[in-house]
Amino acid sequence: MTIRHRLLASALLLPAAAPLAAQDEVTLPEEALEADSMVEEFPEEIIVTGRGLNAALSTGIYATTTLERDVIVASPSGRIEDVLRGVAGFQQFRRSDSRSSNPSAQGVTLRALGGNATSRALVLLDGVPLADPFFGYIPLSAIAPETLGQVRVTRGGGSGPFGAGALAGTIELESAGPDTIAPVLANAAINDRGETELSGVLTQSLGRGFATASGRWDRGQGFFTTPQDQRVPATARAAFESWNAALRAAAPLTDTVEVQARIATFRDARTLRFEGADSTSAGEEASIRFVGRGDWAFDALAYVQTRDFSNIVISSTRFTPTLDQRRTPSTGIGGKFELRPPILEGHDIRIGADFRRADGELQEEAINAVSGAITERRRAGGSTSNLGIFLEDDWQIGPLLINGGLRADRSSITDGFYRAVSANGVPVSTLTAPGRSDWTVSWRAGASFNATRRLDLRAAAYTGLRLPTLNELYRPFVVFPVVTEANAALENERLEGFEVGFDWQPVNALVISVTAFDNEVENAIANVTIAPNLRRRENLPAIAARGIEANVAARFGAVSVEGALAWTDAAVRGEGTSLDLDGNRPAQTPELAGSLTLGWEPAAGWRIAGTLRHVSAQFEDDRETDRLAPATTIDAFVAAPLGKGVSLIVRGENLTDEDIVTRNQGGSIDLGVPRTFWLGLRYGF
Repeated sequence: MTIRHRLLASALLLPAAAPLAAQDEVTLPEEALEADSMVEEFPEEIIVTGRGLNAALSTGIYATTTLERDVIVASPSGRIEDVLRGVAGFQQFRRSDSRSSNPSAQGVTLRALGGNATSRALVLLDGVPLADPFFGYIPLSAIAPETLGQVRVTRGGGSGPFGAGALAGTIELESAGPDTIAPVLANAAINDRGETELSGVLTQSLGRGFATASGRWDRGQGFFTTPQDQRVPATARAAFESWNAALRAAAPLTDTVEVQARIATFRDARTLRFEGADSTSAGEEASIRFVGRGDWAFDALAYVQTRDFSNIVISSTRFTPTLDQRRTPSTGIGGKFELRPPILEGHDIRIGADFRRADGELQEEAINAVSGAITERRRAGGSTSNLGIFLEDDWQIGPLLINGGLRADRSSITDGFYRAVSANGVPVSTLTAPGRSDWTVSWRAGASFNATRRLDLRAAAYTGLRLPTLNELYRPFVVFPVVTEANAALENERLEGFEVGFDWQPVNALVISVTAFDNEVENAIANVTIAPNLRRRENLPAIAARGIEANVAARFGAVSVEGALAWTDAAVRGEGTSLDLDGNRPAQTPELAGSLTLGWEPAAGWRIAGTLRHVSAQFEDDRETDRLAPATTIDAFVAAPLGKGVSLIVRGENLTDEDIVTRNQGGSIDLGVPRTFWLGLRYGF
């Protein structure tokens, strides 16, 4: 099952707990007592997990879905965004996956809160934020699902220990350790277009610790994102080539403290729509983490990231370069410290601080589409930083669990600039943005009540914070014929919301979770139309979203059912210059999204599964003029063991060959993945 709520865990443990309780009254024979005393002379075994601290008690209060490894590695596309689509409320900025979209458009959000390609959800890998320091997008192609052991998605404002950026929620990715991953994993696959996947993971015990090395390489000619009736001689397939590699290690320092370290690198190259419209994203990162599991438990983390992005824009009329966005180097540094002191009985207290700083600079040249000469050189960039201090308390009172959290953030935006000069060096446009900083207080509170052995009731309220990215503040861009201007005066986004829900397990084999929510993002940053073919990033008064999310997980013998549904009524609150947007649905926001997976495991090593997904209509723009039609797709996954650890893997994407409209710019259409069949071999999974 994909849902692992606290209710389910406690229910499954009840049969085992009763015999243990009964043993408290048993008198052991003298020989057993002597043997027991002999055991105590030996030191307790040290177990290195490679994970952070256990999830807090309050996890069950908020709308949380956990995906286990068996689900993560059984995606029909083999990509992490496809895995996450099985979570109610998860949404990418566009419907296209990380093979056929511009990397800078890979923002993710939750709760249909809209966006402008920047992520409104905080994505963490082993505690480290993954968002690009300049753009705020998530490098999805750099996340290899086969290296993950678990994914936990918490929807709703992430005030408290999650940090600024968890406006719509938090997606926590956890690397697999030796307890969940085989010593050797290998995967090779090819599809009906000749595209290939190769990946491998090696795990080796080193004393009382372990090390894991992983790598993945994907490449292919891609498919035509342009509909047949809009293609021209310069139209190109969405070719892609990406690779990533990582080395991770964990070792004990003492009986209760372990150290974890990780280094990783990735590169992703894509071509979109026209020949020569190439984009490349690349990055490196390193982190070190100390986890203490004693009475005074703690988690101390530090990390550094370097990223770069390049992109060439091709004229849609002359099909020659008009812009060479040749470099966008950026750096992210940060860290977090969390302490869980044993101060009060019945209380799980978390005290800590976190910090993140982003620096980046855009370097691009405008090009004359006729002559090919450079007409203008542009530079833009700056720095943002955030220091947060938090305190949380989970208080267990019999069947009632109460959570309260308070957080203070000092956010700063400094060194902002934009400069454009002609080919001869004559200034064309110059902006020097004044530095600014501010303190913001956020909070969250909630409660969960174990009404019966099989029913938990919960309610929560919260606030959240997100800083504008350097991209939103200082980088203008063009998607012909629409020009979108940056805005150095953008304010921080603020979220206020509440939710109520329940987790119900009517029988052991079935878990149902339902949440009703009402969230509002104040100062929501959006691309607002201010004139024909001209937009500017602006703070809207608010985007309000209310709706219902539902998850179901069931297992009846060898058959499993997993479903997720999100219905959202979202609307822009407009006033002044945005008054004509009042009541409009936010751009790229569907009203209904859902998925249903039926699985069958007839024998050990076998898995046969089909997934039905639907997303309702949405709009490309704030004016609701460019509509994206609804899309319903069917995917399939089959794993058949061949012996000696080898399995045959058959995967199918979009089996009905549905036209998935991912972009509609005044009738200029992009499409998502067509019907695709994969055939491959796996070893050790």
